[in-house]
Amino acid sequence: MLFKIMLRKKRLSAGRVPLVIFLCQVISALEVPLDLVQPPTITQQSPKDYIIDPRENIVIQCEAKGKPPPSFSWTRNGTHFDIDKDPLVTMKPGSGTLIINIMSEGKAETYEGIYQCTARNERGAAISNNIVVRPSRSPLWTKEKLEPLTLQNGQPLVLPCRPPIGLPPAIIFWMDNSFQRLPQSERVSQGLNGDLYFSNVLPEDTREDYICYARFNHTQTIQQKQPISVKVISVDELNDTIAANLSDTEFYGAKSSRERPPSFLTPQGNTSHKEELRGNVLSLECIAEGLPTPIIYWVKEDGTLPINRTFYRNFKKTLQIIHVSEADSGNYQCIAKNALGAIHHTISVTVKAAPYWIMAPQNLVLSPGEDGSLICRANGNPKPRISWLTNGVPTEIAPDDPSRKIDGDTIIFSNVQERSSAVYQCNASNEYGYLLANAFVNVLAEPPRILTSANTLYQVIANRPALLDCAFFGSPLPTIEWFKGTKGRALHEDIYVLHENGTLEIPVAQKDSTGTYTCVARNKLGMAKNEVHLEIKDPTRIIKQPEYAVVQRGSTVSFECKVRHDYTLIPTVTWLKDNGELPNDERFTVDKDLLVVADVSDDDGGTYTCVANTTLDKVSASAVLSVVDVPNPPFDLELTNQLDKSVQLSWTPGDDNNSPITKFIIEYEDGMHEAGLWHHQAEVSGTQTTAQLQLSPYVNYSFRVTAVNSIGRSLPSEASEQYLTKAAEPEKNPTAVEGLGSEPDNLVITWKPLNGFESNGPGLQYKVSWRQKDGDDEWTSVLVANVSKYIVSGTPTFVPYLIKVQALNDAGFAPEPAVVMGHSGEDLPMVAPGNVRVNVVNSTLAEVHWDPVPLKSIRGHLQGYRIYYWKAQSSSKRNRRHIEKKILTFQGSKTHGMLPGLEPFSHYTLNVRVVNGKGEGPASPDRAFHTPEGVPSAPSSLKILNPTLDSLTLEWDPPSHPNGILTEYTLKYQPINSTHELGPVVDLKIPANKTRWTLKNLNFSTRYKFYFYAQTSAGSGSQITEEAITTVDEAMASRQVDIATQGWFIGLMCAVALLILILLIVCFIRRNKGGKYPVKEKEDAHADPEIQPMKEDDGTFGEYSDAEDHKPLKKGSRTPSDRTVKKEDSDDSLVDYGEGVNGQFNEDGSFIGQYSGKKEKEPAEGNESSEAPSPVNAMNSFV
Repeated sequence: MLFKIMLRKKRLSAGRVPLVIFLCQVISALEVPLDLVQPPTITQQSPKDYIIDPRENIVIQCEAKGKPPPSFSWTRNGTHFDIDKDPLVTMKPGSGTLIINIMSEGKAETYEGIYQCTARNERGAAISNNIVVRPSRSPLWTKEKLEPLTLQNGQPLVLPCRPPIGLPPAIIFWMDNSFQRLPQSERVSQGLNGDLYFSNVLPEDTREDYICYARFNHTQTIQQKQPISVKVISVDELNDTIAANLSDTEFYGAKSSRERPPSFLTPQGNTSHKEELRGNVLSLECIAEGLPTPIIYWVKEDGTLPINRTFYRNFKKTLQIIHVSEADSGNYQCIAKNALGAIHHTISVTVKAAPYWIMAPQNLVLSPGEDGSLICRANGNPKPRISWLTNGVPTEIAPDDPSRKIDGDTIIFSNVQERSSAVYQCNASNEYGYLLANAFVNVLAEPPRILTSANTLYQVIANRPALLDCAFFGSPLPTIEWFKGTKGRALHEDIYVLHENGTLEIPVAQKDSTGTYTCVARNKLGMAKNEVHLEIKDPTRIIKQPEYAVVQRGSTVSFECKVRHDYTLIPTVTWLKDNGELPNDERFTVDKDLLVVADVSDDDGGTYTCVANTTLDKVSASAVLSVVDVPNPPFDLELTNQLDKSVQLSWTPGDDNNSPITKFIIEYEDGMHEAGLWHHQAEVSGTQTTAQLQLSPYVNYSFRVTAVNSIGRSLPSEASEQYLTKAAEPEKNPTAVEGLGSEPDNLVITWKPLNGFESNGPGLQYKVSWRQKDGDDEWTSVLVANVSKYIVSGTPTFVPYLIKVQALNDAGFAPEPAVVMGHSGEDLPMVAPGNVRVNVVNSTLAEVHWDPVPLKSIRGHLQGYRIYYWKAQSSSKRNRRHIEKKILTFQGSKTHGMLPGLEPFSHYTLNVRVVNGKGEGPASPDRAFHTPEGVPSAPSSLKILNPTLDSLTLEWDPPSHPNGILTEYTLKYQPINSTHELGPVVDLKIPANKTRWTLKNLNFSTRYKFYFYAQTSAGSGSQITEEAITTVDEAMASRQVDIATQGWFIGLMCAVALLILILLIVCFIRRNKGGKYPVKEKEDAHADPEIQPMKEDDGTFGEYSDAEDHKPLKKGSRTPSDRTVKKEDSDDSLVDYGEGVNGQFNEDGSFIGQYSGKKEKEPAEGNESSEAPSPVNAMNSFV
């Protein structure tokens, strides 16, 4: 029994029915194994329309298969072609392909014709298409004489091409003598017929080498038409040409060049018709002339143009629809429009169709006694006629077969036998072409066989479809079942799909789909089975994708691509740029997961794709690289609208290099006054390409433009052409006008002159005017050249003047200038300050008062008053010595000031002088004053000599600055025990005339700290400190050594150590519980030594410290002294009061001063101590 063929794939039901498919009748995928008897099948043949190259041998293909192997024969132009009679024709062994040797002799034209191949064996005969063989042709242009064309500007023009008819048709294009394509536009374009159309001509269309070329691709030849000469002239030139050379009838296209509405150059008239075959490209063309140039629009009447199949070519003059079908038939309208009107043309389109298959007949394999059918269905316009052939012969005259019945496009077979085997041809034809199909009927009785290789391993990525093949053959057609596993469990689930060719599909394979699958094929003659194996692999994934990057030209960029894959698969990672290979450039390096691009250039921008391949899958990820940089310089600078004081500058922006231009900077150069120096003119936004610039008179301008984006500034453009503006009177006057005298009898007038750009014209001068402010004199004026100074002589001393300076040039004067006030030259003051008084504030500070001098006696600008003072006598030593004078200046009209930094107990002398811009006036009478005593400085040194068991000798030098009469010295000292605790203080007074003192009755082997200072009637000075140790008693030291060697002493020490350990444990426990312990109590009793100062009023001392602190320290200090003495700074300083000669005064009369001249810096008196290191090292002596 035969079952209906299921052409669709069948999905298994969810029920418990075994997965079975009944494949009956013929299936296109069913192939008869070549070891079985079968009729011939044509496998390869030449095309129906076969154009050959006449320079090469002719090869007409015909290949076929069958069992037994078929034999071949040919017909030519409908009759048998006996190849044995033509020595130039041979047949390829084992094939039907013909080889015609025309390269040695013979011509291709001899073998033009219609060829057909027949392949035949005992089971039938298959035939090829009718193969029309024609040699290609590339004929030359017919010789013709082309007259030059002369026409008026604005007229239309058509240059005919009319190429020779070739095979296949030529490709047409227009070029000049230099083989450069002629530019085309909406105004000038090439039609589908090859002609060159001008909607209107312009003077630039004049040329002598309009050449039409025809390229024949099949023979790779190009043919050239004679050049056409075109000359476009004006109306006047045209009339002259007509009068001189031409008659009225010879004149070409004598139309007016005035503007006109459109009219069509092609096609002609209002309507036309176009016929095209189904599947081809429909090309509709409308080219119009007019002035101005018309624009073309396209519409379809009663319909819309197909969106995805419609294209516009040739500046919208050509409408193309690809893959045209019958539905594209209809009326298409093209509309040509310009400012003066519109015109339209309707093209009626009819789509015809050569025959095309609806159902082509398929090979039919039947077993004896079965039924079947061959179906041949085709369509076309007009509808094709169907005819049948049997073994290449019309069925009507073929041998009769009782099992065969023809019913139109179907042949029905019933109860076939082996003799029913044959090859049937179906021919569908109409006036536009034909279709021919071979299909055999092969009657066989064969048990099932499986053609797929046994134990084939399929590897599939998880969650993807798995297709397990089971190619089979048998007659009758077998049924197919699939099983999974060794136990033979049939597949019931609906997750499987079985295809008609026996393939099992798992739509979404999972890990549990892994295993062995068995395919079983059965028919009435037997059974066959085959096992295949399926493995499911993890998918390859990109876990780190490359990322979008924006980099500047010249930098380095990297893209990362990390891949995760199934461990059993080996991936290969490939990088692509714009879907192509990476450039062959050493700047591109790939290292593991990274792609690195060094020294990035503009060409490196694009899309970079990381592709990870395994044998089973492929994944990819892409990132875009944008290469940015500063813009390219603008170009094509042009100056227009050139006026006296403005001009319009336009330019063309350079490439923005992928970063939008934000602004343009315009600069100018004044080639007349400052050649080579560029100045800022203006800035405009990055969207502008023009700027209206305001100009100054009499400047030879050149401009340049710089583009700016987010990366930076471009290089400047090339300079524009120069533009010289007209001269005009100056618009401004000199600035910084001043009047100051350099001598008592002159006035020096100065100003900042105008620069060349500001002069506005040639002949720049200045009109300098002056008069006394308080007089009735008229203005005195002079004209001076382009200078910056003028001196007026013979003026009174220090008189105010009114001054003005006005610019002028050859074109006129600048506006009236502003008036400024100046003074003639100054002279030295004539009068000294009077009534000078001194008030001594303390031993280092004095206050000075004086009366101001009359203003008229100053004879200049008052700068201030200057005090000269010097130390004239030392009261302590009663001798005189000269010290350079010190100077303090007080600005303005101050009448008092402070003198800081004086030495105590000294005699001083001072005087006061008034100061103006010229210098100092006479000095006031000297005024003497005396400073009182102050506290002395620290003794210059302190040394400790001759240490014994119970005595130490101290030796010192007096203070370097006694600052008065010394009355006595004070010595304080205290012992320091082995734990660095300080003992009681001993205080001694020593006469002032002593420089050495011995302390007796001291403890042996004891460290002492000493504090030593001097006193005057003003008080105690700074102290100096030192430390020393008395010597060790050798006998006692010896006894201690003896005791230390006794056994009882060693035992006692061990007991003490044990007791201390116990106490430490107890203390640790109490501390953790928050309680106090002896060490804590001791620490509480002795506070931080740095926050417990010495109490000088009661003579007690603070802790011992090694810091540079000369105060006695409190008990409990554990820091040894470093025996250094620190100098203390003076409380009074010149810095706190005033300046030197050129110093400035404060508003309240205080000042900051400095000494005049050079002198050694003297220490401030009364507050310094000297450094006196002890010869005895407190840490290492007597060890």
